[in-house]
Parts: sequence; structure tokens; C-alpha cells
Amino acid sequence: MSSEPDCAPALAEFLARHPHTLVLTGAGLSTASGIPDYRGRDGVRRGREPIQGPEFRKSAAVQRRYWARSMVGWSTMAQARPNPGHVALAALEQGQRIGSVLTQNVDGLHQRAGSLSVLELHGNIRTVRCLACASTFSRAFIQTVMSEANPSLIAALAQPAPDGDAHIEPDALDDFHAPFCLHCGGTLTPDVIFFGDNIPAPRTIEALARMDHADALLVVGSSLMVYSGFRFARLAAASGKPIAAINHGITRADDLIDLKVEASAELILPRVAQLLQE
Repeated sequence: MSSEPDCAPALAEFLARHPHTLVLTGAGLSTASGIPDYRGRDGVRRGREPIQGPEFRKSAAVQRRYWARSMVGWSTMAQARPNPGHVALAALEQGQRIGSVLTQNVDGLHQRAGSLSVLELHGNIRTVRCLACASTFSRAFIQTVMSEANPSLIAALAQPAPDGDAHIEPDALDDFHAPFCLHCGGTLTPDVIFFGDNIPAPRTIEALARMDHADALLVVGSSLMVYSGFRFARLAAASGKPIAAINHGITRADDLIDLKVEASAELILPRVAQLLQE
């Protein structure tokens, strides 16, 4: 295990040996952008249980709860900007020092930092779609719609939670008006993979193809406790491809990782990119 002051050369050497590295990113990369993550250093999930996809789709009460919390917590996501870790990964891609990026994050910060070859495993929360007619809307527009329908919540204070969520008091839901599709009146959902749902097959096929074409795996800011991320570490190990990881605390794949770095991605990745440009 390496620490931040001396691990950049080892990581730079790892990428120099493996220029087609697949980079898998998680919530830990975006904490420096002000977005809370899900787990502590021990890998244990913090806070209440997340909303499950099946219950969201069948329950109007669950939909109200989701959208009320999202309305209050959206400012955290809306104000988030790419941090130096995102920017460094974009520079590494442009310099052909990595292959492509798979991200478990739904914040869209990789693209805003300039990364081009990004596959969002769990979707993008900045888009909203209708479950009935498949119409899509920007999340920023839906925020305006909800603010007009629920003015009492505009100034509500709440503890931010991951992915634009927030913890609010239950009584705030009593009179909340959830948004609906402006085309057909159907139920709106964020264009993300909820817990309890599967990643669409075409996306999974593309992700597996990227892992197959890669010559190594670099995990950034993920404990890999969710199987959709952990599977790539298993695939890499099974095919003899080396694995490096930048993460504070344990990961589910610690026994498979060849180079483990306990450091902040926004600090170490710019140094790695700098070394590879020298």
C-alpha cells in the first residue's frame, strides 16, 4: 500500500506500462466537488436505505418522497463542478495514457471536465424521462416546475445526501406535488439505475467489451461494494490483467488489487498526469 506523497510515480509507471487501462470511477472521485459519497472507509453504507426501483415505479407515495428530497437537494448537484481529479483523467485520455472511463457516478462531471470516452453505468441524473411515453426533460427544467408547484420547499434546509438527494422531515411530503410528464401526464423518473434495477443489456455489453479490450484496470474512488463495479475487478483478475486502485479505505477487491493507493484522487491524479507529460 502506498501513501499520497510517494505513490504518484508508481501509478504513472503503471499507466505507462498499460496505455489501454480502463478506468472505473465511483463516488469517492466526486466528493471533492461537494457531492457526498455513500460509504465510509470501512465500506459500510451510511444513512437510510436508498429508494428501490420497483417500489418507486409502483408507489405514488415513494415517488413524492423521492422528488421532494431531490428538489431540496438538487442545488448540491447543480452547483457541483469537475475537480482536479476529473480534469486529470480527461488529460490522461487526451494524451492517450488511458483507454476509456466507466463510471458508477451519475453526476456527468467526467464529460464536463472534457473526457470523451465515458460510459455511465448507472445513467445520468441530469436527465429525466417519462415512464409512459419516454419523453425526456432536463433535470434543471424539472426543478423549475417543482419549485413553481411547491414554493414552500424552495428555501427548505436539509442535510445533503449522495446524487442530489437530501434528508428532509416527513411532514414536508404531506402537500408535495410531484412532477409529471408535460406531454402525456405520465410518471417521471430520473434517468438513472435505481437500487434493485439492472443495468440495460446494451450498456452492459459495451462495458464488458471495454474491459475485454483493456490491458489493465484502474479503480478510482470506489469501494466496489456494489456488484456492477466489483464484476470488472473480477473480470480483470480472471484474465490476468493488473489492477490498481485509488481509494480511501477498504474495497471489496482488496485481495485482487496489485497496486493500492490510499490517497485523494483530486490530489494524486494531477501529479500522475504531470509525470506522464514530462
